[in-house]
Amino acid sequence: MINVLEVKNLTVQVETGKKILQNISFKIENNSVYVLIGPNGSGKSTLAYVLMGLPKYKVVSGKIFFQGKDITKLAVDKRAKMGLCLGWQEPVYLEGIKVLDFIKAGAEKVSLKKIEESLSLVGLDSSILGRVLDRSLSGGERKRIELASLIVLNPKLMILDEPDAGLDIIIYREFYNILENIKKQTKTAILLITHREEIGFMASQAIFLNQGRIICQGNFNEVMKKYCETSQRKKICQKATCPKNF
Repeated sequence: MINVLEVKNLTVQVETGKKILQNISFKIENNSVYVLIGPNGSGKSTLAYVLMGLPKYKVVSGKIFFQGKDITKLAVDKRAKMGLCLGWQEPVYLEGIKVLDFIKAGAEKVSLKKIEESLSLVGLDSSILGRVLDRSLSGGERKRIELASLIVLNPKLMILDEPDAGLDIIIYREFYNILENIKKQTKTAILLITHREEIGFMASQAIFLNQGRIICQGNFNEVMKKYCETSQRKKICQKATCPKNF
């Protein structure tokens, strides 16, 4: 299969000169779901920001290829126009901005029909378009709205940074169903970033990142086995979340 994203020997540092990602290499195939998993502070969100091109981080060495093109030095807006999108861990609050205007801000020419279809895909209806994107919306609603705003862009790759963070258990389960719908009904590849192993069972491939380095990658079950063997996760994995054949 053709790779939508390929990262080769990527090393990244911050302004202080400290290296926070070292020799990162992986590939993501078109129309696939990958999970980037690891404990808090392992560098998962940093990697997402680097892939998106945020200027806070400096690529010391290595390359990032998107649809076969070298985007290592491209600005954020150019990466977005190519079809690379990032969903933030904490969706925004925008006092006075209606949901419709927020969604159209990134896709001015998008039709109302396309917006409504995207909302339906994440479990919302058009009645929410007239609401203001403020704290009157629940966390689950804001997560869904953000996903819809990405879907209307017809991205080639959606990077979702801990999209399950802060959700209660009921909404959490619903959210899995939403991701399954996106997976089945769009041609978008998805990179899910999380420290919760439960979310990964919808993926075929996984990458285990710790302390800025890739520990292992490949088949989800095999990577999860390695993840479960770490001292921080062993007890939790044994209790519930790891398949019995681990």
